[in-house]
Amino acid sequence: MEGNNIVGLKQGAQNISMEPGGQIELSGAPLETLHQTRAEVNSHLCQVKAVGEELGIGFLGLGFQPKWALSDMPIMPKAKFEIARNYMPKVGSSGLDMMFRTCSVQVNLDYGSEQDMIMKLRAAIALQPIATAIFANYPLKEGKLSGFLSLRSYTYTDTDSDRTGMLPFVFDSSFGFERYVDYVLDVPMYFVYRNKRHINRTGMSFQAGLLYDDESLRCITDMIVDWTSEERDMLRRKVPVTGLKTQFRGGYVRDLAENLVKLAKERAHGSWFLE
Repeated sequence: MEGNNIVGLKQGAQNISMEPGGQIELSGAPLETLHQTRAEVNSHLCQVKAVGEELGIGFLGLGFQPKWALSDMPIMPKAKFEIARNYMPKVGSSGLDMMFRTCSVQVNLDYGSEQDMIMKLRAAIALQPIATAIFANYPLKEGKLSGFLSLRSYTYTDTDSDRTGMLPFVFDSSFGFERYVDYVLDVPMYFVYRNKRHINRTGMSFQAGLLYDDESLRCITDMIVDWTSEERDMLRRKVPVTGLKTQFRGGYVRDLAENLVKLAKERAHGSWFLE
């Protein structure tokens, strides 16, 4: 539920969600074989068909809405979609089409080691265009041929370059877990989910503003380089008593705190480090 609206269903380890334009998305359970996945999808499609027959409607498994214009699409009542709908046009010309008029099959694959992950990710990224060619089935747009065999794939070429594309660094010799985590931490957020609420954080980084930013870390290192052991011990003893009013080098701890917060905010571009 979100407010008074049903926005998803759950059955065991499976989830069904409504996507921005009313697309029905099955998030399947973790399974061991492709045959199990096929059985799961077929069971889901039987349920969808049964419900659809009661309502007098059918469903199409296509990559792009073949008939309706963007202005004709319904908007599902979910807060995170409203955040994305307002942000998407700022980072690409096709983001709203992606949200409201596309469907896809998304595959999550396991790996056994760091090297296995590297090999699989490189192979998956390099072969992605070939997979697109094999399964291209969506040439229509608003009832007419669009000029593309895979209109959905083309839509992603100008959706949000911060979180799409071929990721060239994956093919660097230094690529591994750490490099991928660095990439993910730098991808701008859309929202954070706290206390059952979606909070707008569009354009902000996951990086904490001090210790994970090289420039801010250098500034801090320069600031504390000549602090003595006695001064650090003094701060540890007195701050619990006098807090921000603790005197330090002709000023107060409040002055240090203000500088640190300012530095963190500047380097994190307002990230949720300060929350």
